Amino acid sequence: VQLQASGGGVVQAGASLRLSCAGSDEFSVGWFRQAPGKERDFLAAIRWDDRGSYYADSVKGRLTISRDNAKNTVYLQMNSLKPEDTAVYFCAAGPKNSGRSYRMENRYDWWGQGTQVTVSS
Repeated sequence: VQLQASGGGVVQAGASLRLSCAGSDEFSVGWFRQAPGKERDFLAAIRWDDRGSYYADSVKGRLTISRDNAKNTVYLQMNSLKPEDTAVYFCAAGPKNSGRSYRMENRYDWWGQGTQVTVSS
């Protein structure tokens, strides 16, 4: 499984971005981010069958995860971006069924290379 994350860039505070994760067909997918000097944090996840999505409390209401299985792509729509959203954003794919939490990195077996998001004030 090869995942390709894209859609990052440099934007001003208040702007929106949509990140894409290609290669995610029939896998559960999570998005994480890692800011400089910090640990990688869970943001959102979506079931392989699109029957459920999960969000970190810190981003609920600003981020929306969705998928288009016909295009083998999962999206992360990010609105009202803030400077503290600056980070490298990673997508990860995991098996359809697992006893592990969607919020945990060990739920996922494959990781994309990351895409940089920079939000200026």
